[in-house]
Amino acid sequence: MPVPSAFSVANKRAVLATMHGKEQVIRPLLEGGLGLRVVLPDGFDTDRFGTFSREIERTGTQLDAAHAKIEAAFEHDPEAHVATASEGSFGPHPFIPFVPLGREIVVLLDRDSGLELIGHHADLSTTFAHQTVETVDAAAAFAQRIGFPGQGLIVVGVADGNPVPGRYLHKEARTLGQLSAAVGEAIALCGAAHVETDMRAHRNPTRMRAIRRATIDLVRRYRSPCPQCAQPGFAVTERLAGLPCAWCGEPTIALRTEVSVCAGCGHRIERPVEAATADPGQCNGCNP
Repeated sequence: MPVPSAFSVANKRAVLATMHGKEQVIRPLLEGGLGLRVVLPDGFDTDRFGTFSREIERTGTQLDAAHAKIEAAFEHDPEAHVATASEGSFGPHPFIPFVPLGREIVVLLDRDSGLELIGHHADLSTTFAHQTVETVDAAAAFAQRIGFPGQGLIVVGVADGNPVPGRYLHKEARTLGQLSAAVGEAIALCGAAHVETDMRAHRNPTRMRAIRRATIDLVRRYRSPCPQCAQPGFAVTERLAGLPCAWCGEPTIALRTEVSVCAGCGHRIERPVEAATADPGQCNGCNP
């Protein structure tokens, strides 16, 4: 089913709210997949909405930050009809110990129609690591393990064992010599240095790949119209657990149904999984 003209974004001017090179992966997909004319705003500062290095805290949720970037991009480029922004979130996996989880969203808003689409990608292979060191050699060993300089690193000052960017912060080390010098300065000032992966997209190759995948998901959602009203974005919005156990028949943690809901008309479709029963290993009763 073709996208109705009321929701078409083909040939519209789209401003991309970024200052860290995300256009490398987002622009080709939005231009090739949606027909947008993507432009970059000159002198646009996305750091004001929060930095991974902590000197500016992000307020609100991941989606709130993306919305703030989009609003600012429209103000920056009044001629744009569409704006898009991405936002990442990183931390420990909620269920798998010691495994980091990265979540990327890419948000597109067409202010002519009010259409908003959000592409998602969750990544277990994200490069998200840190180490507090007291010697330059320890920092160099960490850098080698993490893939520096391909993967960027940030050096932060330390107070009471915690990173404090207000005491020291260096983001732009491109060589081992520059990194060693920054670590030495932080150690001289604070007694230790906190060295962590740079989560800015242009210094983090795994994050850039994740942003690309989130953009692909956004394009896929645009090409998924609601069967009732044809508004783009009819995709899976919820996954329900509860597939019955093959042994006892009680609900398990296994996926039972995928639910798609249209943001426009509310049309809802539930699609059960193909399996009739779940492995007993996913049952709290049979495998407590």
